[in-house]
Amino acid sequence: MEKLFVYFLQIWHGVGFSLTLLAGGFFVGITLGTILAITRYTRFRFITNQVITLVRSTPLILQVSIIYFAIPGALGVHLNVLTAGIIAFGINSSAYVSEILRAGIESLPRGQFEAAQALGIPKYYTWRDIILPQVVSNVLPALVNEIIALLKETSIISVIGGTDIMRRAQITAAENFEYFTPLCIAGFCYYVLVVLIEFIGKQIAKRTCHYHAKN
Repeated sequence: MEKLFVYFLQIWHGVGFSLTLLAGGFFVGITLGTILAITRYTRFRFITNQVITLVRSTPLILQVSIIYFAIPGALGVHLNVLTAGIIAFGINSSAYVSEILRAGIESLPRGQFEAAQALGIPKYYTWRDIILPQVVSNVLPALVNEIIALLKETSIISVIGGTDIMRRAQITAAENFEYFTPLCIAGFCYYVLVVLIEFIGKQIAKRTCHYHAKN
């Protein structure tokens, strides 16, 4: 039991790194994803579609490697593991977030765009105050799923030395010549985090529904 507790403490130290990577990556992802989703309805839609296709058609591990190894070498700059991870995961997530938002935008009645245009509402305010709030409310479950998927994908950061949950489990296993218990503990950590994310997502969804019901 004591050994199990020691293993758990060693691996749990990676939770902070994983959550920081998740938060940073999703922030970048939701920001870029929103921009990509909106630009698909402008004259830049061809370029936007190609960027999204490029990101979605290449492995995440390749994107992480390019941002951590190739780009810094080409530009002569240095990125630490966390920064490179946030950029890579954010760019990767943005492609999927943009698709989620696109589906939400297309589910709205076309008349809303036409009414806003007829009333002379600038496009910026149309998107910010009318379209996006409805879209985010409608696609919230899909965004929660994207966060969960991104959490599990953070384990890829270990290939460039990030000390996330998975990397901590590997280190603990190698030091003690025992893999079953550390890997089970890592799985349990991911399970707890996923349950927590789902709970928060459901609470936000309930409050959103309650707000719309009142208004």
